[in-house]
Amino acid sequence: MNLQYKRFCEINIEDPFFDSLKNDYKEFENWFLRKANDYAYAFYGNNDLLDGFLYLKIEEEELNDITPPLPAARRLKVGTLKINPHGTRLGERFIKKIFDHALYLGITQIYVTVFAHHDALISLLDRYGFKLIGTKTTPNGTETVRLKDLNERHYDVLLDYPRINLEDNQPYLLALYPQWHTRLLPDSILRNEDIHIVQDVSHTNSIHKVYLCNMSGVDRVKRGDPIVIYRTGDGQGAAEYRSVATSLCVIEEYRHISSFESKETFLKYCRPYSVFSENELETFWKNKSYPHIIRFTYNIALNKRIIRKTLADNVGLSRNARWGFLPLSKEQFSHISSIGMIDESLIFD
Repeated sequence: MNLQYKRFCEINIEDPFFDSLKNDYKEFENWFLRKANDYAYAFYGNNDLLDGFLYLKIEEEELNDITPPLPAARRLKVGTLKINPHGTRLGERFIKKIFDHALYLGITQIYVTVFAHHDALISLLDRYGFKLIGTKTTPNGTETVRLKDLNERHYDVLLDYPRINLEDNQPYLLALYPQWHTRLLPDSILRNEDIHIVQDVSHTNSIHKVYLCNMSGVDRVKRGDPIVIYRTGDGQGAAEYRSVATSLCVIEEYRHISSFESKETFLKYCRPYSVFSENELETFWKNKSYPHIIRFTYNIALNKRIIRKTLADNVGLSRNARWGFLPLSKEQFSHISSIGMIDESLIFD
């Protein structure tokens, strides 16, 4: 996989990727060398050159170098974030890494400083709830300061991301076949799966996913409904032990294939976020074989995968039901979150 977590001293500072950072920050090279034993996320593209870099740092002191200052608190600082856009939603993958890092550390405030001319990065941050809260002035110029508070509720699928709102929403279980599961949800890879199937493609990197199916009941979903992703058995053993719940997601939109005015609009909607190839999508359009299309956000990978036996015996899912698309009670969804070792603060109602 091209995304690696490695020491600064293992990353080539002469890579052309860093040229713009050297231009923005005069002290960048000295800072980089001082961080020799610290770790950062590095994403390598063609010719083993960098296409993405992310450095995260825990801070606890008062932030008196920004205007207005912030009181002392435990925060995650996005020390450096840069992506070379190349059409694969890598920025969204890095945003998810930032949130995953904060959740793992139990940190609820994340902040980043960014120059105003980085329009695309600012737009990406704003989309997922980073609010402009001040400025920071140094010899390099004045940067905007943006902060994401995971305790703040917006009652919006994207602004609340990665938190999940159960209030006035109906949870469901959605089954995915093994061949699609990990390509679509890379952070939910199972121990016995090949990590090389997680590729640098838009449906892998993106926070947003599009899935096509022909399961009854899917047309009932609405924006904000939580879903539990259930990876079906792989045929290598009994489904009781090989089929597992892996992830928590949230519905963004449901569409029927007939709602698209043309094949081109259908492909434009599905192509960036679907695991299916363009040829497969064109076949689906022609045959209308998978008429139900759902778009959802990939919020949280369960820390503990939950086997079918536990879902039936402990959570109360009926073995007599077809576990393709299945309504859940809020209590069942919360129970799955608890067994999956998800911080209860991430689910609110």
